Amino acid sequence: MIELKNVSKVYDGKKEAVKNLNMEINKGEIFGFLGPNGAGKTTTLRMITGILAPTEGDILVNGINVRNEPLKAKKSFTYVPDHPDIFNSITGIDYLNFIADIYEVPVEKRQNKIEKLTNEFEIYDDLGKMINSYSHGMKQKLLISGALLPEPEIFILDEPIGGLDPRSARILKDLMREHCNQG
Repeated sequence: MIELKNVSKVYDGKKEAVKNLNMEINKGEIFGFLGPNGAGKTTTLRMITGILAPTEGDILVNGINVRNEPLKAKKSFTYVPDHPDIFNSITGIDYLNFIADIYEVPVEKRQNKIEKLTNEFEIYDDLGKMINSYSHGMKQKLLISGALLPEPEIFILDEPIGGLDPRSARILKDLMREHCNQG
C-alpha cells in the first residue's frame, strides 16, 4: 500500500509542483496519474520512491515512512523511470545481475527469471551487448525486466509504455494485471 499525507513539493522556494496531495493506493490496485506536462506526475512518483524529498507531508510505503526509513521502504518496490538512462558502459546481463544482487535474488532463481523475462521482451540474445548499443525501446525493456526480476510487492512505473512496441506493451500490461490479481 502507498499512502501520501498532505504531500507538497515546492521548487526554488516558489514553484509549486505538488500541493497538499492526499491519496491511498491499496494492495492489488493499478493506479495511474493523468494530466498535462508539468502537472506533477513524475515529481510525485519521484517523491514516492525517495528520489526527491517532499517539501511537506509524509509518504508511507507498506506503512514505512520513505523519508525516515528509505532503505526499508525501497525493499518493497521497484521503479522504472520515464527515461531509460541507465548504465551505458555495462552489458544488459551485468545490469540485470546488479539489480538481482541489490534485491538479493538467489542465483538459481535469477537465471530462470532473467531468461523468461528477456525472452518475453525479445532482448535475451542482446544481453551480452553493451547497453549503449541498445535502442530506446530495448533499454526500456531491460529496465522493465530488471524491475520485474525481484518480484517486488509494488511496481512504480513512470510512462513505462513509452518506447515499447505494441507487443511488448501488451506483455507488460498482462504482467501487471497478473501481479495485481495475486494481490
